[in-house]
Amino acid sequence: MPRSPIAFTHDVTERLLGYVVIDTQSDPASPTCPSTEKQKNLGRLLASELQAMGLADAHLDQHGYVYATIPATTEKKVPVICFCSHMDTSPDCTGANVKPHIVKNYQGGDIVLPGDLTQVIRFADHPALAGQIGHDIITTDGTTLLGADNKAGLAEIMDAARFLIENPQIKHGTIKILFTPDEEIGRGVDKVDLKKLGADFAYTMDGESAGHIEDETFSADGATITIEGVSTHPGFAKGKMEHAIKIAAAIIDRLPKDTCSPETTEGKEGFLHPIGISGALEKATIGFIVRDFTDEGLQQKKALLEGIVKDVMKDYPRSTYRMEIKPQYRNMKKVIDRHPETVEYAIEAIKRAGLTPVRSSIRGGTDGSRLSFMGLPCPNIFAGEHAFHSRLEWVSRQDMEKAAETIVHLAMIWEERS
Repeated sequence: MPRSPIAFTHDVTERLLGYVVIDTQSDPASPTCPSTEKQKNLGRLLASELQAMGLADAHLDQHGYVYATIPATTEKKVPVICFCSHMDTSPDCTGANVKPHIVKNYQGGDIVLPGDLTQVIRFADHPALAGQIGHDIITTDGTTLLGADNKAGLAEIMDAARFLIENPQIKHGTIKILFTPDEEIGRGVDKVDLKKLGADFAYTMDGESAGHIEDETFSADGATITIEGVSTHPGFAKGKMEHAIKIAAAIIDRLPKDTCSPETTEGKEGFLHPIGISGALEKATIGFIVRDFTDEGLQQKKALLEGIVKDVMKDYPRSTYRMEIKPQYRNMKKVIDRHPETVEYAIEAIKRAGLTPVRSSIRGGTDGSRLSFMGLPCPNIFAGEHAFHSRLEWVSRQDMEKAAETIVHLAMIWEERS
């Protein structure tokens, strides 16, 4: 169907600037859901804004999830589509006291952040900046992360929701909105109520460069190595002590140096990545994340890790170890491939928004990874966020507007094709 002209209006930038100043950092050490109560501060605001748009069912539940429904404007029977983003920001970098900064009409070169002049978004290190000439670039002052991951997605969905509600002549089926907590710590859909949500298909708005649609993620496990050493008085330790910290250090030292790590891999290559080490003489623990695009690759890396541990332990015959594996998420492609229309329609929507679609894979995961295996196929669409989890994080106003337009076109395409 030919693209029909739509006179888009946007408030996505104003929304983002309002959302990023609310601290929503999640906490992996917390057992609660949400892991931090402060995430609900943003959830309450979002629910209130949705209610003000006229979405009577918009609400924040006790677990920190925001649900809302945009009613259908067509008589056709159309699959129910959900748009999803997460409210929390990464524990890797502080999200408190965010001070957004806008570089208007960017003309190239490095961007020095005003609150910490040592923080520089270097043109040479951020190739995506080459496509941003003339754009308005939103950063922080360099003392915090921005939180565009994933508050850009929130702002885009809210912008698109407002536009659809204000333009009922645009034909679409029922649209569900879902905002989740704790995605950054891998618990983003732990308490989601899919029956209440009532969607057939979903899209996370949590991708990077404009035009990208992602239908594949890593498969992911967590691994914990617990070492029980042999403790004795250091003055009488010769031939007796087997130091758990030193055993742990030896295991880390035996990891591959030139491959199988985040800093040495790209594309479809997976990795083993130590994320924490703690302990004392008698007992030490190492935490790992294990990533690969195939289940076979995941198993190979876990076998490699256990082989390293067993080899190290030969030098400590009276010490023991325990290796625990916790599945985290799996490659969504297995599910998405059974529903090719989810990606085909997104590609068409990106084209109608005036962009060149790029189908790609995520070296990571999204809420969509787990949602897909819970019965809600869920590819990932660009949100425009870059350099996430760092003080150099940035996003383009124009890219966010194109993401919001993509949402609108996608809602229309599902109605057209039904």
